Amino acid sequence: MTTAISIEDVRREVKILKALSGHTNIIKFYDAFEDESNVYIVMELCEGGELLDRILLRGGRYTEVDAKTIVVQILNVVAYCHLQGVAHRDLKPENFLFTSRDEDAPMRMIDFGLSDFVKPDDRLNDIVGSAYYVAPEVLHRSYNLEADMWSIGVITYILLCGSRPFWARTESGIFRSVLRVDPNFDDSPWPAVSPEAKDFVKRLLNKDHRKRMTAAQALTHPWLRDLNQAVPLDILIFKLVKSYVRATPFKRAALKALSKAIPEDELVYLRTQFCLLEPKNGSVSLNNFKVGLTRHVTDAMKESRVFDILNLMEPLAHKKMAFDEFCAAAISTYQLEALEEWENIAAEAFGFFEQEGNRVISVEELAQEMNLGPAAYSAVKDWIRSSDGKLNFLGYTKFLHGVTMRVSNARFR
Repeated sequence: MTTAISIEDVRREVKILKALSGHTNIIKFYDAFEDESNVYIVMELCEGGELLDRILLRGGRYTEVDAKTIVVQILNVVAYCHLQGVAHRDLKPENFLFTSRDEDAPMRMIDFGLSDFVKPDDRLNDIVGSAYYVAPEVLHRSYNLEADMWSIGVITYILLCGSRPFWARTESGIFRSVLRVDPNFDDSPWPAVSPEAKDFVKRLLNKDHRKRMTAAQALTHPWLRDLNQAVPLDILIFKLVKSYVRATPFKRAALKALSKAIPEDELVYLRTQFCLLEPKNGSVSLNNFKVGLTRHVTDAMKESRVFDILNLMEPLAHKKMAFDEFCAAAISTYQLEALEEWENIAAEAFGFFEQEGNRVISVEELAQEMNLGPAAYSAVKDWIRSSDGKLNFLGYTKFLHGVTMRVSNARFR
């Protein structure tokens, strides 16, 4: 340890290892100590070698059945880290070890040297990780937990076909490929891979981080559903419900209409999360969210200040939320937009919105609802029907999606 930064890095690594060590798929931490020249970290011995070695031993490919057992273990441990507010930031086959040489030995995640605590709405900005597995938003220097999900997408792609989705001879070439190239799903063996497996990988390798599945969500994906995996609590639910309870009545009406058009496949995840909050008489309130988090608390969760999110959910303190409203609150428009049937979902949702939520709205009010300034009025005008002054279909989808300030400034300057 020659610099203050490297000392700080090792302290953080030990802190994270210590806090998360209890999970079945995380390397067991025993102790850490130092002498004048070294720091020693004592961990469990895993004699089964790296996941990478097993991939190479199999000639580069796993059957779907075998790939699933690997992917489920990775998702379970990553969902646990993310609930604790820890981003691993270096997920790759070399960082998963098997406990023994047995064919069905469990895996342990290792190497938290690049890991960091992430507060619920913060963004990280340092470029770290391994080139082949790095997410596009990491290269743009603004990312959160979703970057780990991209890496899991890369690992799953490799397990299923034996080659990397993004490749070049130089590091800068790989980065260019990550930012610009779409993975190949046409060449062998992809035609023989199930549509569910392909869909699973595509929903992780989405360049828009908001459209990616979370780890808990991925465990409910149709590809993995036959394994009947226990699904962990998802921090995304907290973030979405927080936004919903702080949204305007008009925005909530738009989301309620959308929730009525959710496909059955997506409802599996929402039902699971609702049950994990242990509803009383079919409803949840702020207390259910508090208890849900407290049940999983570790020192890592305190360090990443995950509990701060509950303060922003205060409107739920005196309110009960039944499952119908929970669906409206915990739904991600971005993730639905990634589905092939999005246009049908949106059309159906707009039908419900027309019946119950659509109302006369002025250009100024709509711009205000979307946090846009006067410069955006000319664009927003096209989203309102001239016949009755209500949102048209385009306006409804734009309103659901939201316009980020960065985009809107560029577009309307």
